[in-house]
Amino acid sequence: MIWLAWAALAGWVVLALSGFWLCAERDERAALADPQVWPEVVAVVPARDEAEVIARSLSSLAAQDYSGPFRVVLVDDNSSDGTGAIARGLGIARLTVLDGAPLAAGWTGKLWAVHQGIAAAGSPHFLWLTDADIAHAPDTLRRLVGIATAGDRKLVSLMALLPAKGWAERALVPAFIWFFMMLYPFNRVNRPGWVAGAAGGCVLVEREALAAAGGIAAIRGAIIDDCTLGRLIKRQGPIWLGLTRRSLSLRPYQGWGEIARMIMRSAYAQLFYNPLLLVACVAGLALLFAMPGWTALAGHGVVRLAGLAALGLMVLLYQPLLAFYRRSPAWALALPLVAAFYTACTLASALAFYRGRGGMWKGRAQAAR
Repeated sequence: MIWLAWAALAGWVVLALSGFWLCAERDERAALADPQVWPEVVAVVPARDEAEVIARSLSSLAAQDYSGPFRVVLVDDNSSDGTGAIARGLGIARLTVLDGAPLAAGWTGKLWAVHQGIAAAGSPHFLWLTDADIAHAPDTLRRLVGIATAGDRKLVSLMALLPAKGWAERALVPAFIWFFMMLYPFNRVNRPGWVAGAAGGCVLVEREALAAAGGIAAIRGAIIDDCTLGRLIKRQGPIWLGLTRRSLSLRPYQGWGEIARMIMRSAYAQLFYNPLLLVACVAGLALLFAMPGWTALAGHGVVRLAGLAALGLMVLLYQPLLAFYRRSPAWALALPLVAAFYTACTLASALAFYRGRGGMWKGRAQAAR
Protein backbone atom coordinates (compact mmCIF):
# COMPACT_ATOMS: atom_id res chain seq x y z
CA MET A 1 0.00 0.00 0.00
CA ILE A 2 2.83 2.40 0.76
CA TRP A 3 4.01 2.48 -2.86
CA LEU A 4 0.51 3.16 -4.13
CA ALA A 5 0.10 5.95 -1.58
CA TRP A 6 3.33 7.61 -2.66
CA ALA A 7 2.49 7.10 -6.36
CA ALA A 8 -0.85 8.85 -5.88
CA LEU A 9 0.81 11.73 -4.06
CA ALA A 10 3.47 12.00 -6.77
CA GLY A 11 0.76 12.15 -9.42
CA TRP A 12 -0.95 15.08 -7.70
CA VAL A 13 2.37 16.87 -7.22
CA VAL A 14 3.06 16.58 -10.97
CA LEU A 15 -0.43 17.89 -11.77
CA ALA A 16 0.05 20.78 -9.35
CA LEU A 17 3.35 21.74 -10.97
CA SER A 18 1.76 21.63 -14.45
CA GLY A 19 -0.38 24.67 -13.63
CA PHE A 20 -3.35 23.47 -15.71
CA TRP A 21 -5.68 24.09 -12.79
CA LEU A 22 -4.99 27.80 -12.28
CA CYS A 23 -7.66 28.85 -14.83
CA ALA A 24 -5.46 31.78 -15.85
CA GLU A 25 -6.38 31.49 -19.54
CA ARG A 26 -9.56 33.56 -19.75
CA ASP A 27 -10.79 35.79 -22.53
CA GLU A 28 -11.06 38.85 -20.26
CA ARG A 29 -7.36 38.50 -19.37
CA ALA A 30 -6.05 37.94 -22.90
CA ALA A 31 -4.13 40.65 -24.75
CA LEU A 32 -6.20 42.28 -27.49
CA ALA A 33 -5.39 44.16 -30.68
CA ASP A 34 -7.64 46.79 -32.24
CA PRO A 35 -7.20 46.43 -36.03
CA GLN A 36 -7.47 49.55 -38.16
CA VAL A 37 -9.57 47.50 -40.57
CA TRP A 38 -11.60 44.73 -38.99
CA PRO A 39 -11.44 41.59 -41.16
CA GLU A 40 -14.43 39.86 -42.70
CA VAL A 41 -15.88 37.01 -40.67
CA VAL A 42 -18.47 34.39 -41.59
CA ALA A 43 -20.04 32.31 -38.81
CA VAL A 44 -20.83 28.73 -39.80
CA VAL A 45 -23.50 27.05 -37.66
CA PRO A 46 -24.31 23.33 -38.09
CA ALA A 47 -27.77 22.55 -36.72
CA ARG A 48 -29.65 19.28 -36.32
CA ASP A 49 -32.93 19.24 -34.40
CA GLU A 50 -32.23 22.45 -32.48
CA ALA A 51 -35.73 23.96 -32.60
CA GLU A 52 -35.77 24.72 -28.87
CA VAL A 53 -32.61 26.86 -28.88
CA ILE A 54 -31.93 28.01 -32.45
CA ALA A 55 -33.77 31.34 -32.18
CA ARG A 56 -31.79 32.43 -29.12
CA SER A 57 -28.52 31.24 -30.62
CA LEU A 58 -28.97 32.99 -33.97
CA SER A 59 -30.29 36.14 -32.32
CA SER A 60 -27.08 36.35 -30.30
CA LEU A 61 -25.08 36.16 -33.53
CA ALA A 62 -27.24 38.81 -35.16
CA ALA A 63 -26.60 41.11 -32.19
CA GLN A 64 -22.80 41.01 -32.48
CA ASP A 65 -21.23 44.44 -32.10
CA TYR A 66 -18.59 43.94 -34.77
CA SER A 67 -17.13 46.70 -36.93
CA GLY A 68 -16.15 44.56 -39.92
CA PRO A 69 -18.20 42.60 -42.48
CA PHE A 70 -20.00 39.74 -40.78
CA ARG A 71 -22.44 37.11 -42.07
CA VAL A 72 -23.94 33.89 -40.71
CA VAL A 73 -24.42 30.62 -42.63
CA LEU A 74 -26.61 28.01 -40.94
CA VAL A 75 -26.62 24.48 -42.34
CA ASP A 76 -29.80 22.60 -41.43
CA ASP A 77 -28.48 19.05 -41.07
CA ASN A 78 -31.65 17.16 -42.07
CA SER A 79 -33.57 18.25 -38.99
CA SER A 80 -36.93 16.70 -38.26
CA ASP A 81 -38.22 19.42 -35.91
CA GLY A 82 -38.40 22.45 -38.20
CA THR A 83 -35.06 23.98 -37.19
CA GLY A 84 -34.48 25.43 -40.67
CA ALA A 85 -37.96 26.93 -40.90
CA ILE A 86 -37.57 28.59 -37.50
CA ALA A 87 -34.22 30.04 -38.56
CA ARG A 88 -35.66 31.45 -41.78
CA GLY A 89 -38.62 32.89 -39.90
CA LEU A 90 -36.38 35.04 -37.73
CA GLY A 91 -35.86 37.45 -40.61
CA ILE A 92 -32.18 38.06 -39.86
CA ALA A 93 -30.73 39.97 -42.80
CA ARG A 94 -27.17 38.68 -42.44
CA LEU A 95 -28.31 35.04 -42.15
CA THR A 96 -28.25 32.42 -44.94
CA VAL A 97 -29.96 29.09 -44.23
CA LEU A 98 -28.88 26.05 -46.26
CA ASP A 99 -30.60 22.68 -46.44
CA GLY A 100 -27.84 20.17 -45.77
CA ALA A 101 -27.17 17.30 -48.14
CA PRO A 102 -27.59 13.72 -46.88
CA LEU A 103 -24.67 12.56 -44.75
CA ALA A 104 -21.72 11.52 -46.90
CA ALA A 105 -19.86 8.29 -46.18
CA GLY A 106 -16.84 8.67 -43.92
CA TRP A 107 -18.01 11.93 -42.33
CA THR A 108 -19.46 12.69 -38.93
CA GLY A 109 -22.70 14.64 -39.16
CA LYS A 110 -21.44 17.89 -37.63
CA LEU A 111 -18.32 18.07 -39.77
CA TRP A 112 -20.25 17.30 -42.94
CA ALA A 113 -22.56 20.23 -42.16
CA VAL A 114 -19.59 22.48 -41.32
CA HIS A 115 -17.94 21.50 -44.60
CA GLN A 116 -21.01 22.59 -46.54
CA GLY A 117 -21.22 25.84 -44.61
CA ILE A 118 -17.58 26.70 -45.29
CA ALA A 119 -18.10 26.03 -48.99
CA ALA A 120 -20.94 28.56 -48.97
CA ALA A 121 -19.06 31.14 -46.89
CA GLY A 122 -16.94 32.53 -49.70
CA SER A 123 -13.52 33.95 -48.86
CA PRO A 124 -13.63 35.72 -45.47
CA HIS A 125 -10.48 36.21 -43.45
CA PHE A 126 -11.91 34.27 -40.49
CA LEU A 127 -14.48 31.51 -40.08
CA TRP A 128 -16.36 31.43 -36.80
CA LEU A 129 -17.40 27.83 -36.17
CA THR A 130 -20.06 27.87 -33.47
CA ASP A 131 -22.68 25.37 -32.36
CA ALA A 132 -26.39 25.95 -32.69
CA ASP A 133 -26.90 25.57 -28.94
CA ILE A 134 -24.53 28.39 -27.92
CA ALA A 135 -25.54 32.00 -27.16
CA HIS A 136 -22.85 34.68 -27.32
CA ALA A 137 -22.55 38.07 -25.66
CA PRO A 138 -22.59 40.98 -28.17
CA ASP A 139 -18.83 41.60 -27.87
CA THR A 140 -17.76 37.97 -28.32
CA LEU A 141 -16.70 38.20 -31.96
CA ARG A 142 -14.85 41.46 -31.40
CA ARG A 143 -12.90 39.83 -28.58
CA LEU A 144 -12.16 36.68 -30.61
CA VAL A 145 -10.73 38.72 -33.48
CA GLY A 146 -8.83 40.94 -31.05
CA ILE A 147 -7.15 37.92 -29.42
CA ALA A 148 -6.34 36.40 -32.81
CA THR A 149 -4.90 39.63 -34.17
CA ALA A 150 -2.83 40.38 -31.05
CA GLY A 151 -0.83 37.16 -31.35
CA ASP A 152 -1.15 36.47 -35.08
CA ARG A 153 -3.06 33.37 -34.04
CA LYS A 154 -4.52 31.00 -36.58
CA LEU A 155 -7.20 29.73 -34.21
CA VAL A 156 -8.87 31.12 -31.09
CA SER A 157 -11.35 29.05 -29.12
CA LEU A 158 -13.47 29.75 -26.05
CA MET A 159 -14.77 27.09 -23.68
CA ALA A 160 -18.46 27.94 -23.42
CA LEU A 161 -19.95 28.12 -19.96
CA LEU A 162 -22.07 25.03 -19.34
CA PRO A 163 -25.26 25.29 -17.26
CA ALA A 164 -25.00 23.70 -13.81
CA LYS A 165 -28.26 24.18 -11.91
CA GLY A 166 -29.45 20.81 -10.59
CA TRP A 167 -27.56 18.56 -8.19
CA ALA A 168 -26.22 16.31 -10.92
CA GLU A 169 -25.04 19.26 -13.00
CA ARG A 170 -23.41 20.96 -10.01
CA ALA A 171 -21.49 17.81 -9.20
CA LEU A 172 -20.51 16.77 -12.73
CA VAL A 173 -20.34 19.78 -15.07
CA PRO A 174 -17.42 21.68 -13.47
CA ALA A 175 -15.56 18.37 -13.24
CA PHE A 176 -16.16 17.82 -16.97
CA ILE A 177 -14.35 21.08 -17.72
CA TRP A 178 -11.62 20.30 -15.17
CA PHE A 179 -10.92 16.87 -16.64
CA PHE A 180 -10.83 18.45 -20.11
CA MET A 181 -8.26 20.96 -18.84
CA MET A 182 -6.26 18.12 -17.35
CA LEU A 183 -6.11 16.36 -20.73
CA TYR A 184 -5.59 19.56 -22.74
CA PRO A 185 -3.82 22.05 -20.43
CA PHE A 186 -4.78 25.48 -21.70
CA ASN A 187 -1.44 26.96 -20.63
CA ARG A 188 0.40 24.46 -22.83
CA VAL A 189 -2.06 24.70 -25.72
CA ASN A 190 -1.32 28.42 -25.87
CA ARG A 191 2.45 27.95 -26.00
CA PRO A 192 4.62 26.51 -28.80
CA GLY A 193 4.80 22.73 -28.65
CA TRP A 194 2.83 19.65 -29.52
CA VAL A 195 -0.07 20.11 -27.05
CA ALA A 196 -3.12 21.41 -28.91
CA GLY A 197 -6.84 21.64 -28.31
CA ALA A 198 -10.00 23.64 -28.88
CA ALA A 199 -13.56 23.84 -27.61
CA GLY A 200 -15.99 23.11 -30.41
CA GLY A 201 -18.80 25.46 -29.35
CA CYS A 202 -16.81 28.57 -30.22
CA VAL A 203 -13.86 28.45 -32.63
CA LEU A 204 -12.49 31.31 -34.73
CA VAL A 205 -10.13 29.98 -37.39
CA GLU A 206 -8.22 31.71 -40.17
CA ARG A 207 -9.71 30.47 -43.43
CA GLU A 208 -6.40 30.29 -45.31
CA ALA A 209 -4.74 28.36 -42.47
CA LEU A 210 -7.60 25.85 -42.49
CA ALA A 211 -7.36 25.48 -46.26
CA ALA A 212 -3.58 24.99 -46.07
CA ALA A 213 -4.11 22.24 -43.49
CA GLY A 214 -6.45 20.34 -45.83
CA GLY A 215 -9.75 21.88 -44.79
CA ILE A 216 -12.42 20.23 -42.68
CA ALA A 217 -12.11 17.18 -44.95
CA ALA A 218 -8.78 16.45 -43.23
CA ILE A 219 -10.66 15.58 -40.00
CA ARG A 220 -13.92 14.36 -41.57
CA GLY A 221 -14.35 11.31 -39.35
CA ALA A 222 -13.26 12.83 -36.03
CA ILE A 223 -15.56 12.35 -33.05
CA ILE A 224 -13.59 14.80 -30.89
CA ASP A 225 -13.55 17.26 -33.75
CA ASP A 226 -12.59 20.36 -31.77
CA CYS A 227 -9.31 19.07 -30.37
CA THR A 228 -8.51 17.35 -33.66
CA LEU A 229 -9.00 20.70 -35.38
CA GLY A 230 -6.76 22.36 -32.80
CA ARG A 231 -3.95 19.92 -33.55
CA LEU A 232 -4.42 20.40 -37.27
CA ILE A 233 -4.25 24.19 -37.13
CA LYS A 234 -1.39 24.42 -34.62
CA ARG A 235 0.85 23.00 -37.35
CA GLN A 236 0.08 26.20 -39.27
CA GLY A 237 0.81 28.63 -36.44
CA PRO A 238 -0.11 29.74 -32.88
CA ILE A 239 -3.50 28.94 -31.37
CA TRP A 240 -5.26 30.04 -28.18
CA LEU A 241 -7.81 28.37 -25.90
CA GLY A 242 -9.42 29.90 -22.84
CA LEU A 243 -12.37 30.00 -20.50
CA THR A 244 -15.18 32.49 -20.97
CA ARG A 245 -18.51 33.63 -19.58
CA ARG A 246 -19.39 35.37 -22.86
CA SER A 247 -20.49 32.17 -24.59
CA LEU A 248 -23.18 30.15 -22.84
CA SER A 249 -24.37 26.66 -23.70
CA LEU A 250 -28.14 26.57 -24.05
CA ARG A 251 -28.35 22.79 -23.85
CA PRO A 252 -29.65 21.80 -20.41
CA TYR A 253 -27.83 18.60 -19.47
CA GLN A 254 -30.39 17.64 -16.85
CA GLY A 255 -29.82 14.66 -14.63
CA TRP A 256 -27.23 11.94 -14.40
CA GLY A 257 -28.45 10.14 -17.51
CA GLU A 258 -28.05 13.05 -19.93
CA ILE A 259 -24.59 13.87 -18.63
CA ALA A 260 -23.61 10.21 -18.86
CA ARG A 261 -24.67 10.11 -22.51
CA MET A 262 -22.64 13.26 -23.20
CA ILE A 263 -19.53 11.62 -21.72
CA MET A 264 -20.12 8.27 -23.40
CA ARG A 265 -20.31 9.88 -26.83
CA SER A 266 -16.58 10.64 -26.93
CA ALA A 267 -14.84 9.01 -23.95
CA TYR A 268 -13.58 5.92 -25.77
CA ALA A 269 -12.67 7.99 -28.83
CA GLN A 270 -10.40 9.98 -26.52
CA LEU A 271 -8.57 6.70 -25.90
CA PHE A 272 -8.32 5.99 -29.65
CA TYR A 273 -10.57 2.92 -29.19
CA ASN A 274 -7.58 1.15 -27.63
CA PRO A 275 -8.40 -1.40 -24.89
CA LEU A 276 -4.91 -1.10 -23.40
CA LEU A 277 -5.35 2.65 -23.01
CA LEU A 278 -8.74 1.97 -21.46
CA VAL A 279 -7.14 -0.24 -18.81
CA ALA A 280 -4.45 2.40 -18.20
CA CYS A 281 -7.08 5.12 -17.92
CA VAL A 282 -9.16 3.21 -15.36
CA ALA A 283 -6.03 2.37 -13.36
CA GLY A 284 -4.88 5.99 -13.45
CA LEU A 285 -8.24 7.31 -12.28
CA ALA A 286 -8.30 4.76 -9.45
CA LEU A 287 -4.78 5.73 -8.39
CA LEU A 288 -5.42 9.48 -8.42
CA PHE A 289 -8.95 9.65 -7.04
CA ALA A 290 -9.65 6.46 -5.08
CA MET A 291 -6.26 5.71 -3.54
CA PRO A 292 -5.81 8.99 -1.58
CA GLY A 293 -9.09 8.51 0.29
CA TRP A 294 -8.44 4.83 0.88
CA THR A 295 -4.96 5.38 2.28
CA ALA A 296 -6.10 8.35 4.36
CA LEU A 297 -8.80 6.22 6.00
CA ALA A 298 -7.23 2.77 6.16
CA GLY A 299 -3.52 3.58 6.23
CA HIS A 300 -1.23 4.27 9.17
CA GLY A 301 1.77 6.48 9.72
CA VAL A 302 3.41 7.77 6.54
CA VAL A 303 0.83 5.98 4.39
CA ARG A 304 -1.97 7.98 5.99
CA LEU A 305 0.06 11.17 5.73
CA ALA A 306 0.65 10.56 2.02
CA GLY A 307 -3.06 9.94 1.50
CA LEU A 308 -4.02 13.10 3.35
CA ALA A 309 -1.47 15.13 1.40
CA ALA A 310 -2.82 13.78 -1.91
CA LEU A 311 -6.40 14.55 -0.83
CA GLY A 312 -5.34 18.06 0.13
CA LEU A 313 -3.79 18.68 -3.27
CA MET A 314 -6.85 17.27 -5.02
CA VAL A 315 -9.16 19.65 -3.14
CA LEU A 316 -6.81 22.61 -3.63
CA LEU A 317 -6.35 22.13 -7.37
CA TYR A 318 -10.10 22.04 -7.96
CA GLN A 319 -10.80 25.37 -6.24
CA PRO A 320 -10.05 27.82 -9.12
CA LEU A 321 -12.45 26.02 -11.46
CA LEU A 322 -15.14 25.85 -8.78
CA ALA A 323 -14.67 29.58 -8.20
CA PHE A 324 -15.01 30.23 -11.93
CA TYR A 325 -18.30 28.32 -11.91
CA ARG A 326 -19.27 30.09 -8.67
CA ARG A 327 -19.70 26.86 -6.78
CA SER A 328 -18.99 26.07 -3.15
CA PRO A 329 -15.41 24.92 -2.41
CA ALA A 330 -16.95 21.92 -0.63
CA TRP A 331 -17.82 20.33 -4.00
CA ALA A 332 -14.17 19.30 -4.24
CA LEU A 333 -14.84 16.67 -1.56
CA ALA A 334 -17.10 14.87 -4.04
CA LEU A 335 -14.32 14.44 -6.62
CA PRO A 336 -13.63 10.73 -5.83
CA LEU A 337 -17.30 9.90 -6.43
CA VAL A 338 -17.42 12.10 -9.53
CA ALA A 339 -14.31 10.36 -10.88
CA ALA A 340 -15.98 6.99 -10.27
CA PHE A 341 -18.98 8.18 -12.31
CA TYR A 342 -16.73 9.29 -15.16
CA THR A 343 -14.87 5.98 -15.03
CA ALA A 344 -18.15 4.08 -15.36
CA CYS A 345 -19.15 6.29 -18.31
CA THR A 346 -15.81 5.60 -20.00
CA LEU A 347 -16.31 1.88 -19.65
CA ALA A 348 -19.85 2.23 -20.98
CA SER A 349 -18.49 4.23 -23.92
CA ALA A 350 -16.15 1.37 -24.80
CA LEU A 351 -18.98 -1.15 -24.51
CA ALA A 352 -21.19 0.96 -26.80
CA PHE A 353 -18.41 1.10 -29.38
CA TYR A 354 -17.99 -2.69 -29.45
CA ARG A 355 -21.77 -3.02 -29.78
CA GLY A 356 -21.68 -0.78 -32.87
CA ARG A 357 -23.27 2.22 -31.17
CA GLY A 358 -20.22 4.35 -30.45
CA GLY A 359 -20.36 8.14 -30.68
CA MET A 360 -24.15 8.13 -30.57
CA TRP A 361 -25.54 11.62 -31.26
CA LYS A 362 -29.07 12.44 -32.35
CA GLY A 363 -29.75 9.05 -33.83
CA ARG A 364 -26.36 8.58 -35.50
CA ALA A 365 -23.77 6.07 -34.30
CA GLN A 366 -20.82 8.09 -35.54
CA ALA A 367 -18.13 5.78 -34.21
CA ALA A 368 -19.78 2.54 -35.21
CA ARG A 369 -17.33 -0.35 -35.12
